[in-house]
Amino acid sequence: MSIATIKGFKDILPHETPIWQWIEKNARDIFRVFGFKEIRTPLLEWTELFTRGIGQETDIVSKEMYTLADSRGRNQTLRPEATASVVRAYIEHRLYLLNPVQKLFSIGPMFRHERPQKGRFRQFHQINAELFGDPGPRSDAELINMAMHIFYRVGLTDVTLNINSLGCTSCRSEFKNRLRGFLADRRDMLCGECQRRAELNPLRVFDCKIDSCRSAMTGAPVMLDHICDACKNHFEAVKRHLDDLGIKYVVNTLLVRGLDYYSRTTFEIQTDRLGAQSAVAGGGRYDGLISELDGPPHSGMGFAIGFERLVALLEEEARPLADNPDLFIIALGDEAFRKGFIWADTLRKEGISIEMEYEAKGLKAQMKRADKLNAKRVLIAGDDELAKGSVVLRNMETKAQEEISITDLIQNLVKNIK
Repeated sequence: MSIATIKGFKDILPHETPIWQWIEKNARDIFRVFGFKEIRTPLLEWTELFTRGIGQETDIVSKEMYTLADSRGRNQTLRPEATASVVRAYIEHRLYLLNPVQKLFSIGPMFRHERPQKGRFRQFHQINAELFGDPGPRSDAELINMAMHIFYRVGLTDVTLNINSLGCTSCRSEFKNRLRGFLADRRDMLCGECQRRAELNPLRVFDCKIDSCRSAMTGAPVMLDHICDACKNHFEAVKRHLDDLGIKYVVNTLLVRGLDYYSRTTFEIQTDRLGAQSAVAGGGRYDGLISELDGPPHSGMGFAIGFERLVALLEEEARPLADNPDLFIIALGDEAFRKGFIWADTLRKEGISIEMEYEAKGLKAQMKRADKLNAKRVLIAGDDELAKGSVVLRNMETKAQEEISITDLIQNLVKNIK
């Protein structure tokens, strides 16, 4: 039996990688203009980082982490999300001493053992951004704005921004007690998982997709009606800044995030084109996380964009990108083959992508290969052409062709192609 990929894991094949690279380039361009710097953290961390940072009772920690023991019996986990790892690096390397406000981004794989579905895998990739050191509402609005910029840059303008406030530790604690009382009267309507959540983490019941649980939540108290004045003023200021930036949003009082560290502003960017998995990006403020992980009492705000979901949306819009060679060199004859090999190397040093055959073949076979590769141009060089001191350059789209002198061949090709 042949060996296949593990369920929930996916090869990204050569014809798919151009769109991944294009998305990444556009994201990096946006991060640069907003002043964010890249950080790269390990794939493997001590399990305690996630149990303490994300929360022991979250679905991620309780059911979805890939955890293994090292030779000394200590638990290590493949990172299920990026924020905890970036916060750990922020604390460990005292990045706050270099700059009181740190703006960091990362792009890479995460791992969760969950049910694979459209746009969701067990190894998946995220574009992440984290802003440390500013507790004010303007940084919330700027981070949300930056996330929206990334979607606009790649041409996805039909997404919807949902925002909510989860309050601070004190007002959220009071609200959880009120919500527990509401859910206790509807316990029989809840699924087994939500019966457990109702006691340990009642906010997560808002996120359940099961119909009976949705019915049970009808008339439930909402966080926005119970936040303290400071949190209310913060949220009103966030909305005001978004209005100033011309960003449309929906206040979604049912919006919660699946991680315990969120506080105050939370948001999701959603689409109706991926079935039940409507969120393509999400994030929020996490002012207590840094101190929870033994760091200074600094504030934090971040988001993550699901790379696979973004790719799926672009593919639905028929936007796959091709990474075609700029030039295919067709060599006919030993001397032409030798010179073509040298020309290919020289042109590649000029940043031009070149393809040519490794073995001698006829004109028809080489033209067929160039066509299959979708080469933009073809250079035809035979021993007869070399004797005349010229070669033929053919535009594969317009079919126009011209003779080019060998004397200034490289300069002319660079001028034509670049």
